[in-house]
Amino acid sequence: MAQVTVYNKEGKEVDKLELNDAVFGVKVNEHLVHMAVVAQLANKRQGTQKAKTRSEVSGGGRKPWRQKGTGHARQGSTRAPQWKGGGVVFAPAPRDYTITLNKKEKRAALKSALTSRVIDNKFIVVDDLSFDVIKTKNFKAVLDNLNVSKALVVLDEGSNNAALSARNLPTVKTALVNTINVYDILKYNTVVATKAAVANIEEVYA
Repeated sequence: MAQVTVYNKEGKEVDKLELNDAVFGVKVNEHLVHMAVVAQLANKRQGTQKAKTRSEVSGGGRKPWRQKGTGHARQGSTRAPQWKGGGVVFAPAPRDYTITLNKKEKRAALKSALTSRVIDNKFIVVDDLSFDVIKTKNFKAVLDNLNVSKALVVLDEGSNNAALSARNLPTVKTALVNTINVYDILKYNTVVATKAAVANIEEVYA
């Protein structure tokens, strides 16, 4: 089992924690991780872009001038793509970008991402992140004590003050155990999790 140090809010070591190898010690499957990231980014796309082709723009029913004898190039419609107000040649149309992964693939990718963070020593466990008041400065002080700047902070239920204290920090994102995803785990330099959140992760994903 992998073992990590548990810190307090002052950045001091207070305990050691054994991580469950079923979640934090799996074989990293880079292909699945890549698929999960691609799927997540693709599924965020609206796919509502639209432009009109020459068959959809209005007007252009008659030939603008006769075929021969004018000195101009021959033209069949004022709505051809080369005309101002004409249609777009290969106009984008609404489409669905959704990529689906099955549940086993999603879970395996998430475990691989978590394991990679543990291997790279970028997984920090804090014994508690409860705050009496909502104050960004207090949360920033905790991250400074842990020598962390860009971080995904995984909180347990009931840590509302911590989540609200962190929301004004542009390089920090908070998440609950049921909302963590592969993209966020890899996007942020460090994953910071409370001891309760780690136990919850192991319970849900083991």
